[in-house]
Amino acid sequence: MDTESVIEFLGCVPLLQRLPSSSLRKIAEVVRTKHYDRGEFVVHEGELGDGIYFIWEGEAEVAGSVTAEQESRLEFQLKRYDYFGHGIGASVQQANVIALSKLICLVLPHEHCTLLQPISIWNADKALEACSLVELILHLEPIEVNIFKGITLPDAPKFGKVFGGQLLGQALAAASKTVDCLKVVHSLHAYFLLVGDFNMPIIYEVRRLRDGKSFATRRVDAIQKGNVIFTLLASFQKEEEGFDHQVATMPSVPAPDTLLSLEELRDRRLTDPRLPRTYRNKVAAKEFIPWPIEIRFCEPNNSTNQTKSPPSKGKLSDDQALHRCVAAYASDLTFLSVSLNPHRKKDLKTTSVSLDHSMWFHRPFRADDWLLFVIASPAAYNARGFCAGQMFNRKGELVVSLTQEGLIREAKKPNAAVSSKL
Repeated sequence: MDTESVIEFLGCVPLLQRLPSSSLRKIAEVVRTKHYDRGEFVVHEGELGDGIYFIWEGEAEVAGSVTAEQESRLEFQLKRYDYFGHGIGASVQQANVIALSKLICLVLPHEHCTLLQPISIWNADKALEACSLVELILHLEPIEVNIFKGITLPDAPKFGKVFGGQLLGQALAAASKTVDCLKVVHSLHAYFLLVGDFNMPIIYEVRRLRDGKSFATRRVDAIQKGNVIFTLLASFQKEEEGFDHQVATMPSVPAPDTLLSLEELRDRRLTDPRLPRTYRNKVAAKEFIPWPIEIRFCEPNNSTNQTKSPPSKGKLSDDQALHRCVAAYASDLTFLSVSLNPHRKKDLKTTSVSLDHSMWFHRPFRADDWLLFVIASPAAYNARGFCAGQMFNRKGELVVSLTQEGLIREAKKPNAAVSSKL
């Protein structure tokens, strides 16, 4: 069996899917293959065993010991992707495991079982405090098979509620951790149903809709207080050779290093004498919270077209699934606001909230390098704004296409105080 087949197999074992892809590759290098004939004992009750056993082919039964008064009875069967020996450490086996047919097992020796305890779902070695903020935001705690818990970190953007990009990124992370690491997301479609409370955890429940040789499909519900606040449908594909063309052309924009960061743009607005003092005071009074994504606007204006370059702040782990989750997270920053640009005027106050969001991932990319995000708003009607976007890498390759529709309304003015008629 070749290494890629072993990695793909390990990625289908529920116990291992929450591990970083780097851990799966290491496990694939150290597992041993063992063969058993029908009726042969794999391990005896009371034995230590050789490690954690993963059934590659065939079936086995777990049975209690035989006594003079009672025959061994079948407790349950084990088949492909099942495992045993996990969680007992150096303790002995609690039952006999017997091959019901020709049986092949992959065995992870005890000395390598620390590979099952990574620091995070994205990186087996890097300490959490050394990770970038966006990687920390997208870190989930596995609760049970198909169930994960996410939180809103104190330094994460909130906007008075759970940021929509956080729901997108975390839900995609949960889905990615139930698919073998050789398959990566190629499309997603999501609906924002209720406002999320950033003061409480979010439970992500994954449903495995389909697992095929080349494709896998997952549905994820984000739950708070027993209510589904967000739902996502994602499709994953194994890399393969195929046709390749690109019609889209990356716009000509200044190099990212020549553009102002949001911090620099704010400082310039505070000191620019051409701006009204009232505006400068308003900018100074508003609390500035840095985003975990570096954004530099190429064309700051009120057009329905806008470009920006959003990479992650700091180096990300190498897992391609993480980079796509970061792109999903970043895609919701300022996306919908472009549909408001044609309607902006003095003293206009608006409210907006995302309704649905779709993304198509065309090529691999790194989200800790500059990506050009080109946004256009073709239409707005019936209090809904529609935006379409494209993400290009430095080479001009189209890596992501995306769309979003959201609710955009003019904020209601507070009722004037009713004067007494007495």
